[in-house]
Amino acid sequence: MRDPALSGPAGRVEGPARRAPNGRIEGPRIALAHDWLTGMRGGERVLEILCHLYPRAELFTLVHLSGSVSDTIEARPVHRSFVQRLPNVRRFYRHYLPLFPAAVEQFNLDDFDLVISTSHCAIKSVIAPGRARHLCYCLTPMRYAWDQFDAYFGPDRVGRWPSRLLKPILKRLARWDRETARRADRYVAISQYVAQRIARYYNRRASVVHPPVDTRFYSPAACTGDRFLLIVSALVPYKRIDVAVRASQKAGVPLKIVGSGPERARLQEMAGPAVEFVGNPPDAEVRDLYRRSAALVLPGEEDFGIAPLEAQACGRPVVALARGGALETVIDGQTGILVDDPSDEALADAMRRVMTNGFDPAAIRANAERFGRERFEIEIAACIEETLAAPPGTRW
Repeated sequence: MRDPALSGPAGRVEGPARRAPNGRIEGPRIALAHDWLTGMRGGERVLEILCHLYPRAELFTLVHLSGSVSDTIEARPVHRSFVQRLPNVRRFYRHYLPLFPAAVEQFNLDDFDLVISTSHCAIKSVIAPGRARHLCYCLTPMRYAWDQFDAYFGPDRVGRWPSRLLKPILKRLARWDRETARRADRYVAISQYVAQRIARYYNRRASVVHPPVDTRFYSPAACTGDRFLLIVSALVPYKRIDVAVRASQKAGVPLKIVGSGPERARLQEMAGPAVEFVGNPPDAEVRDLYRRSAALVLPGEEDFGIAPLEAQACGRPVVALARGGALETVIDGQTGILVDDPSDEALADAMRRVMTNGFDPAAIRANAERFGRERFEIEIAACIEETLAAPPGTRW
């Protein structure tokens, strides 16, 4: 017997109810699929809300490092792939990328009526049973297979010969990614920018539901901004943290960096004494850093970017590259400064200007409130319910 339907926020039912022969109302069994669970970043914040909305859902993931995500996610029944059992997976799970297609295809989802994948890599290609619906909340088509190969696997990153060996592997992965794009009945993108990428690489349309920012937790304080700039980011190549490090040195402005990742050692080698690596402090400490900073810096092209909204929720402006998701979250001259030129010099100039420009914290906060959690819950639940209610075989 299926699980009874559960009430969600504002009295919503978990999916369209259906009546069993005995007259009892039953709801669909739901599987949540997420690429990997190794830390709490933007995608995991979205997954956390889906776990809250659908508390009886089971979770499928390639790798789960126990204790690395929130209690809400940890409480889900978790199904892991065979990648979990490979050597040194805690440190080197990304190195097993060529095995990910086989890993996602081995998940058994036959008992489920609805699959909701939150994907930036391979998990959008899980195989759902023919009667089930699959909605993919797409964080982005996988960057390293499509348009960021050099940033991750170029000769200057991994060496000349490893780069040559990896190129055909990533080309095959891109072909597989495109060929399996029809496994999702519907795509919901995190931004208009990602919707355009989905159209380009998958030839699929996508609705847009912006991710949520927790405007209750991230809020202004009485303190004024200190004389330092802040980065909150995974330390991976495409984030272009190296550009911000060089720019802060040119601008003569202290920089604090929150986050971890494979780029940390290289960044520390190039950073001077005015750059501080904070690691991964608790959320309350990150909030305090937002509140005390002069501004947040976003030097790379983001698919959406939740950190700029967290900073704005705290009333702090943002300096961002005028590309990607920042164009949808930062209002130039009102909630921050958008930089057209990706050079060190242009970013350094914007850093100097943000230290002296007078921004209205109330206006900055009001912009962030447009992206609140309740709005996200309503919009994503509506997409899910619409997907379940559509006739069989419907593709968006």
